[in-house]
Amino acid sequence: MKKRSSKIAMYDFSVLRDLRKNEELSIQDVSGKSGVSAAVISKLERNQCSAELETLFKLGRVFGMNPSELLNFAESRSAHKIRPSVHSSNGFKFTEINYGNIRCLYGIGKAGSRTSRPEIHKDDYEICWVINGRLIAHLPYEKHELSDGEAIQFDALMEHTYEVIKDCTVLIIHIKKGKRF
Repeated sequence: MKKRSSKIAMYDFSVLRDLRKNEELSIQDVSGKSGVSAAVISKLERNQCSAELETLFKLGRVFGMNPSELLNFAESRSAHKIRPSVHSSNGFKFTEINYGNIRCLYGIGKAGSRTSRPEIHKDDYEICWVINGRLIAHLPYEKHELSDGEAIQFDALMEHTYEVIKDCTVLIIHIKKGKRF
């Protein structure tokens, strides 16, 4: 039986194996696409060495990410507890949490409330899930009426406004877009 170390490693490059298998690639496939030797990839997957920045760049390109995104995947998988912030916007009260790649807003809106803040968006997808109540999501060329349990997803860079028809509770999620190459 393998003895587990009580020391937590700063980076766990075994995620490369998960990424590789998810893409149905062999070590040789990744080596051919990246120019990184199969031996180095194998050692990284077994956490027997650390990756240089150039290696992260080359491997990241295979999986459609930049070096910092790949390093972020390899970062020690420990919990990160945060406290929410609270703010109001045009009749909505939002409780919000933010992590590196996701922003979650739990909102309560009164009938007649209308909110739109496209200036806060980056290159994200946005999901609006109506927990209860009813609202209209106005997009450039369409509008969607959402009721209890319904959701919509769209590119957050699009101009959009939420108009509450019946007092509602919503969960709005911004997810950073992946695969940049």
